[in-house]
Amino acid sequence: MKRACLLVCLFALAACGKADNDPGPGGVTVGEAKALDQAAAMLDARRPPAEALESSTAQWPQSDASEAAEQP
Repeated sequence: MKRACLLVCLFALAACGKADNDPGPGGVTVGEAKALDQAAAMLDARRPPAEALESSTAQWPQSDASEAAEQP
């Protein structure tokens, strides 16, 4: 009997957390906030290296507006 009571109390305490459809931060539900956090972590993991973000020293050729108008 003691084991059954302990088991019931354990299950009752486990159910005390917030549900996914409870209101969360910023006007979204708790489940949506978790999904947004996971998506942000995925995007941070896919971030390109710093070298890829530096500007190139090579210059693109400058074209005239008249050259663009001449092409069909």
